[in-house]
Amino acid sequence: MDVVVLGEPLVEFSAERALTEADTFRLSFSGDALNVSVAAAACGARTALVTRVGADEFGQRLVRFAAERGVDTRWMATGEGSTGAYAVGADPSGERAFCYMRQGSAASRMGPADVDRSPAAEARVVVLSGITAALSESCAEAVRHAARTASGRIVYDPNYRSRLTGPEPARAVLEAVAPHAALIKISTPGDSGALLGVTDPGEAARACLALGAPAVAVTMGEQGVLLAERGSVPVAVPAVPAETIVDQTGAGDNWTGALAAWLAAGAPLTEAVRAGAAAASISLAGQGGTGRVATRAEIAATLGQ
Repeated sequence: MDVVVLGEPLVEFSAERALTEADTFRLSFSGDALNVSVAAAACGARTALVTRVGADEFGQRLVRFAAERGVDTRWMATGEGSTGAYAVGADPSGERAFCYMRQGSAASRMGPADVDRSPAAEARVVVLSGITAALSESCAEAVRHAARTASGRIVYDPNYRSRLTGPEPARAVLEAVAPHAALIKISTPGDSGALLGVTDPGEAARACLALGAPAVAVTMGEQGVLLAERGSVPVAVPAVPAETIVDQTGAGDNWTGALAAWLAAGAPLTEAVRAGAAAASISLAGQGGTGRVATRAEIAATLGQ
């Protein structure tokens, strides 16, 4: 397997207005793990999503949705608990406000055994997330276990969500995963301010390197990415201007999925980061986390390759 993603796919109810005003919602499927998986598969990577869904109609639809988009669903197991969901309003500004309905969900019951039954240990790239770790203590242990046992490259996105967890437990997972990770992707000021106490991109990069990660990608929205590797001068990778901005939900996940696919194909880290920037830009034209997913050809065209 080229890319393995561990996490929770979600039923998505998205609106064209803010949640405080919306009364009509569109049903789709999203969640950071699903977004990353679909984005990686769209770039041609053999991608597996490791998760649990509920024994309900939404769980069945989620598996079918992922399969139709090229994701290997053999490790999307049906388990006890419901399929998680969330609602999100239109978000052209990037000020995301999610309303989660995932407590006690099937995916929150994952643990190390789910990692062991999957191809994570042999995959070229394994994508892990702080959102997955925040679902439950057993999920946090699954993330730590995957980081310890993977033979491929670990990409870790803290993806801090204050409605799911607090800064201290989120930082504890970051500290545990960082020494095993090939790349930490962290946003500033959002993630870095909460977890590292710094909002300057250079300081955030140095803090992650100090935790043991060999490389850090500090994402700065429209200002691009600061890529720092141990022993090298940090490189500024500019953002790719978007032709259309409808919704920023899932843009960071599309970034991660494309980056993982490029890394799995043997691309240099800087080139993979540029691919991620292009994928994120293209994704802004769609509503919801999987509303607009870039193909490898589209990314290459956007970058002029």
